[in-house]
Amino acid sequence: MAARSIAEAAPPTPWSRNLAEPTIHPSAFLHSFSNIIGDVRIGANVIIAPGTSVRADEGTPFYIGENTNLQDGVVVHGLEKGRVIGDDRQEYSVWIGNNNCITHMALIHGPCYIGDDCFIGFRSTVFNARVGAGCIVMMHALIQDVEIPPGKYVPSGAIITNQQQADRLPDVQADDREFAHHVVGINQALRAGYLCAADSKCIRAIRDEFNNSYTSIEVDVLERSDEVSSNSLGAETVEQVRYLLQQGYHIGTEHVDQRRFRTGSWTSCKPIEARSLGEAIAALEACLRDHSGEYVRLFGIDPKGKRRVLENIIQRPDGVVQASSSFKAPAYSSNNGSYNGNGSSRLSSETIDQIRQLLAGGYKIGTEHVDERRFRTGSWQSCKPIESSSPGDVVAALEDCMDNHQGEYVRLIGIDPKAKRRVLESIIQRPNGPVSTTSNKSTATTTSYAASGTTATATSSKLSSEAIEQLQQLLAGGFKISAEHVDGRRFRTGSWASCGQIQANSIREAIAALEGYMNEYQGEYVRLIGIDPKVKRRVLELIVQRP
Repeated sequence: MAARSIAEAAPPTPWSRNLAEPTIHPSAFLHSFSNIIGDVRIGANVIIAPGTSVRADEGTPFYIGENTNLQDGVVVHGLEKGRVIGDDRQEYSVWIGNNNCITHMALIHGPCYIGDDCFIGFRSTVFNARVGAGCIVMMHALIQDVEIPPGKYVPSGAIITNQQQADRLPDVQADDREFAHHVVGINQALRAGYLCAADSKCIRAIRDEFNNSYTSIEVDVLERSDEVSSNSLGAETVEQVRYLLQQGYHIGTEHVDQRRFRTGSWTSCKPIEARSLGEAIAALEACLRDHSGEYVRLFGIDPKGKRRVLENIIQRPDGVVQASSSFKAPAYSSNNGSYNGNGSSRLSSETIDQIRQLLAGGYKIGTEHVDERRFRTGSWQSCKPIESSSPGDVVAALEDCMDNHQGEYVRLIGIDPKAKRRVLESIIQRPNGPVSTTSNKSTATTTSYAASGTTATATSSKLSSEAIEQLQQLLAGGFKISAEHVDGRRFRTGSWASCGQIQANSIREAIAALEGYMNEYQGEYVRLIGIDPKVKRRVLELIVQRP
């Protein structure tokens, strides 16, 4: 696993024939299944995990600072044109500072600058951007063509492509900073461990120490997970419990019935004071038995940081045990802008995504209701104001409005507080119940609109009435309209492709164009896009067709 064995010189190209080679500090660890090509300058104590590609063959050079870790599947590449200024005042295609965590499957593409002490989450992309020191970027985020100020928090799934969005991002909290620091420490321990594993003298000393301690004293260790059996818990849950105990975390359990599940009103089971894996498993199984027919979840607590490091549902009312969850470390609470999506049985995933996007963009959220008679005249009335910026609280407020106005239309409102105008209006409940978005194969739908004193009627056999209403609002507001499509495989990664802009002077023309795209891309997702031409940003993303 010697670092030099997987480092290669840059190939000769029309723009560079210098055959530059990586410069690697002796204390760095590069796994033999990683690839480092070209003028890559790697600092002290760096760890580069298996499957990582750092390729300075087009954009060059790259800089990777001290104590930084590039985890499995990370890709670092750069365009031939475009440079950033590093902290040493020199030009680079990619600069990654000190003490950074570039986590699994992230893409860092130059020209790009990432300051010190940053965390880039799983599958996130940073391209043609600067990320200031101390920033936390969570999972599946896109940062492009912007400068993120130092110490900002980018929530999971956020798309930050203009400076206005970047400037509105919330500040990193102390728990987030502590977690990022913890990950750096973990990877430094892994670096030392891998280097030791490649050194026969180091390994021999550890084995001798282990053998001597095993024969001379009574070993008090946790049982291995495959030595503990459970009729109620999956093997992964047993492994999670073992890991929590090894790390010195506290373990607890909570339960909730089906009615209270959507409001998140969990109740604690009996405290677990376990000294062994077997005792912990027995306590978990007791909670499962005492609350059969309910949800039960396992959680871990870091006693030093006084925060949760794991939340995993291990029983559902139908008796199914969930064994495919992974750590959410840290498991962010509602007060820092993250929402786990488990608490709503009334709202669609699209609506919850809209809520996340609005809050990430710094917008305010409201709700309005109207009965069927007043619906045609647009005489909407406001529900109780929503003051919270937590997705969980917003979802609860929306559901309260829906409960208080059953048999009426209820819609979600997004408001730009600076421009004092609406950026989104989306109906989430109709008189016959919540809006369903599991299918767009609706029967012929007719929606009437009052515009300039006349009534225009538009029909569609493919579009829902919500989609038609959104089209009408976009046209009336002077917004640009376009559509995007994606197949089922790329849907999870958010790799949408543009269908093209819709040039329409009437609602009928817009409907016809959108239906044309739906016919062209049958068997794929299709979504409607609304764009504010003045500020050049999206005001609506609405899925109108599913496979």
